[in-house]
Amino acid sequence: MQRKSYAFVPGVAVLLAAVLAGCTSGSDGDGSADDSKPGEPTATASTAEPGRYRTLPEPCSQPDQDTLDEMLPGIRKLPDAEQREKAYEGVATVTYDTDRRVGCRWKDDSARDGTHRLSLDFERVVSYDTAVSDDDRAGSVFASKVDAAHLPEPVASEASSEASASASASASSSPSDEPSSDASDSPSSSDSGSPSGTPVDLQPRLLDDLGDEAFVDDVLAGPTTGRHRTVTVAFRTSNVLVTVRYEVQSATAAKVPDSKEMQDTARNLAGNLVGKFGD
Repeated sequence: MQRKSYAFVPGVAVLLAAVLAGCTSGSDGDGSADDSKPGEPTATASTAEPGRYRTLPEPCSQPDQDTLDEMLPGIRKLPDAEQREKAYEGVATVTYDTDRRVGCRWKDDSARDGTHRLSLDFERVVSYDTAVSDDDRAGSVFASKVDAAHLPEPVASEASSEASASASASASSSPSDEPSSDASDSPSSSDSGSPSGTPVDLQPRLLDDLGDEAFVDDVLAGPTTGRHRTVTVAFRTSNVLVTVRYEVQSATAAKVPDSKEMQDTARNLAGNLVGKFGD
């Protein structure tokens, strides 16, 4: 018996190939094709949040005239109106990128009241690491400023100090007739309660009522031709760092610039600046 021969039909082969291909592509059960290429990530990495502030205010216009009169009393006493107006305007700090950093400074030189200087510095911190937010980066920069200030350890309260002093005096009392040395006569003692000339409750310290975090530093130098005190108040609000630096040099070595007065005025100015940063 002769076997029958069958002719090859191209159309049937094409149809069969299409059916087989469809079965293969749908084998994942959801009917969708996988378009990802080998080596490509299947998920997008998350990006850290940007900082709240995108711009910085113009610093020379921030303190009002009353504040400048209080901190720089010699300006209002200048006889020339044009010179007085220029002194109130301040001098802008030269920076390379005003979107990132700006500043301003003022001064008055009075033979009677001594020398007073004030400066403001605004820095907007931007993190270039997509895994670190601008706020976190600003926090790290501010922490470096705190470390650089070398703030002393917090001291005990006045009541605790008095109790401790009383206990020490009772424990050390004796019937000896030898005169004891008076602490007030010690060369390291001062009328302000600390070797640096700053009262104990006004020592450099962290502040909890200014921005997200803050500190105040207080340094007394001299005597030279006059005692020189520098008070620095720095704070962080989101991704912006603000520094207020206030310096007073007395006209004579016998007069010490008042720590409380300087700290109060510098902190008041800093407090007014917190709300000056726009989103």
